[in-house]
Amino acid sequence: MSQRPDATSRPAGTSDTPARTTDLLIGGMTCAACVNRVEKKLARVEGVSATVNLAMGTARVCHPETVTREELIATVERAGYTAQLPAPAAGATGEGLSSSADAADTADSADATGSADATGSADSMGGADGQGREEAGDVERLFVTAVLAVPVMVLSMVPAWQFDRWQQVCFTLATPVATWGAWPFHQRALRGLRHAAATMDTLVSLGVLASYAWSAYALLWGGAGLPGMRMPFSLLPSADDGVPHIYLEAAVAVPLFVLIGRHLEARARHRSGSALRALAELGAKDVELREPGGNRRIPVSALTAGQEFVVRPGEKVATDGVVVEGASALDLSLVTGESVPVEVTPGASVTGGAVNAGGLLLVRATAVGAETQLARITRLVTEAQAGKARIQRLADQVAGVFVPVIVAIAATVLSFWLGAGAAGEAAVTTAVAVLVVACPCALGLATPTAFLVASGRGAQLGVLVRGPEALERLRRVDTAVLDKTGTLTTGRMSLAGVSVAEDGPGAKEVLRLAAAVEAGSEHPIGRAVVAAARRDADGESGLPEVTGFRAHPGQGVSGRVGGHRVRVRRPRPSEPLPDALRQARKAAERAAHTAVIVEIDDRPAGLIAVGDTLRPTSRQAVEAMRALGIEPVLVTGDGTAPARAMAQQAGIDKVHAGVSPEGKEEIVTALRAEGRCVAVIGDGVNDAAALATADLGMAMGGGTDAAIGAADITLVREDMLAVVDAIRLTRRTLSTIRTNLLWAFGYNVVTVPLAATGWLNPMVAAAAMSASSVLVVTNSLRLRTYTPGRRQTGTPPAPSTSHDSAASVQGRRDRTGRKNDVLSDR
Repeated sequence: MSQRPDATSRPAGTSDTPARTTDLLIGGMTCAACVNRVEKKLARVEGVSATVNLAMGTARVCHPETVTREELIATVERAGYTAQLPAPAAGATGEGLSSSADAADTADSADATGSADATGSADSMGGADGQGREEAGDVERLFVTAVLAVPVMVLSMVPAWQFDRWQQVCFTLATPVATWGAWPFHQRALRGLRHAAATMDTLVSLGVLASYAWSAYALLWGGAGLPGMRMPFSLLPSADDGVPHIYLEAAVAVPLFVLIGRHLEARARHRSGSALRALAELGAKDVELREPGGNRRIPVSALTAGQEFVVRPGEKVATDGVVVEGASALDLSLVTGESVPVEVTPGASVTGGAVNAGGLLLVRATAVGAETQLARITRLVTEAQAGKARIQRLADQVAGVFVPVIVAIAATVLSFWLGAGAAGEAAVTTAVAVLVVACPCALGLATPTAFLVASGRGAQLGVLVRGPEALERLRRVDTAVLDKTGTLTTGRMSLAGVSVAEDGPGAKEVLRLAAAVEAGSEHPIGRAVVAAARRDADGESGLPEVTGFRAHPGQGVSGRVGGHRVRVRRPRPSEPLPDALRQARKAAERAAHTAVIVEIDDRPAGLIAVGDTLRPTSRQAVEAMRALGIEPVLVTGDGTAPARAMAQQAGIDKVHAGVSPEGKEEIVTALRAEGRCVAVIGDGVNDAAALATADLGMAMGGGTDAAIGAADITLVREDMLAVVDAIRLTRRTLSTIRTNLLWAFGYNVVTVPLAATGWLNPMVAAAAMSASSVLVVTNSLRLRTYTPGRRQTGTPPAPSTSHDSAASVQGRRDRTGRKNDVLSDR
């Protein structure tokens, strides 16, 4: 099977050894240079490859079985960072979902201001108490730094307020700021030095120490400490104005602004993961268990599959299950993005996390913990956020050499200014400005923060993206290959119409008698007939009893109902029928419906047409795809007539009918050979090969596990407009990423030369550097407000009955590699 060009492959060196994936929480990373270093250090272990995410503070490591997790942790620690395994997920639906979100939060806390040492980082990531202490320590450091730094900055910038020996007062206040306040930067810079690595902290530490050391020298030996000395302030360094200068304002402003910037950045990054935390919080915490001796409430973690539990109005469904008693409407908007409440009755499947908006339900649990749909959604989102786009890999590679280059530039600038005859303080100021203004943080945050927000927002809209690579491919898609059954259509049979002979009983009676016989059948046609009759008759009591039931394989069913011999069967070719039934049969064939004859006492009395119906939003979605520049192509295993009829209803011009699973793959390959970027949208096992072969695979969430496993994007909401939402969200996300990267690269390209030529004061440079990272994260947060355009979906379909729902679920579970002609076994 051919694969998409950039499909993920097993890392080198593991072809003969089983590979496994391990997620680690990484502490101490502050910029893209840290990311690059951790990835390189892990890659040096034989057979290991790693993807490190700065925004989440995580690493996804693919390694052979021979490499243990302890070895991976030790490797990261040798690089100068901390590492530990995420907290294990709890078994409960609600509790187990929170670990991923909490991991991201603790990583944010550990890296936000960098106040944790190796031990502190591990402690802070070890639990909520450690995280709280870490956050409190960060805020305390920021507050004390601000209290001490602001007077120094004011006195240094306003000569009129400079009293006798003001410089000694400023030096006293600045000393704890330059040491204790900036200690996290010094500590990590020293740790990096021990490992021959330079990061953002190296630049900040050098800038603070250089400013403070020069000021100390000027005060003690350079004449700046004389009583009554006044120092003018300028945003631009002066070559030599004859006045001794101290740069304590830079020594305190740099750590203050960087601490403020990282605090704001951490808060913004915390907000960027709000969608994932919202998913984690959807699960119920406890459940009312039904037992013979009476109901009792238990934690959701204690619930097991097969147990029955009560869901009262307004409560959340504790876990996935099947309704045993009761009828209600469930609000699934928070789980799948579906805005219309879903009616459920006995036999209908329910999803954990859905809100019961109506009556009392008794539900039998079918899946718990990590096996529930909500847990799978959260897991997919978390796994997707661990990926990395190609453009981000390039940014990380640039950041890997960025800091050493900046240090070299600063040293060159210092030498040049001194060689040109400038005053020592001016040369030092310019070099410090170069060190401080450079910002590799923005490079590291440009892509992961945008994708973190977008993937969470997509999950809320019912769109699960497997990774950033899928976003990049979706942007290039110009052709969409659509499956028919279960994708464009609902995937289940429903009543299309009842026609009767002129001298026979009425349509309602024909449907009632046919349903009575079909009640003993499990065929999709029979279920559709029975469901329609029960809706019409308002309950099971409306169907008469049947005796002498018989199933005729490949032909139909028969039995006696109320003294009449009733048979529901396939129409025979060229069978003579009454005019009304003959015309109805032709109309059913034109509409791609399946027709069955109802015989009463051996005479054709009626014709019932059933068919798979187009999803209410399919045509609108097809039109929206065209508007986005994507050409839809229908490829289905069904016959030509039903395929063309359905394509006409959906507004699709190009149709390939009667195509086998191998044929679908061949069509996709041929389209790609024409230079097209192809997305395949399907739901069955027969679509899996085409999904894997395409540039991008999109699977309907109600489809088979094989289809979902082969797809890059899963549409949890069974609505074709989810495809359009995915495309539009992707384009908005990529636009945001491009803006972030343009700013991140452009900022450094512009500000570093300005600082090198003496046009930036170190204090202004520190503020600009901090603002750069905050701006990138804030720009990404705009994706949280993305809302799909207004939809005109027409009249919504009638709510499904319990039998419709059961048939739908069973049909999805039983779906095989081919979409069978529904008449093949009648």
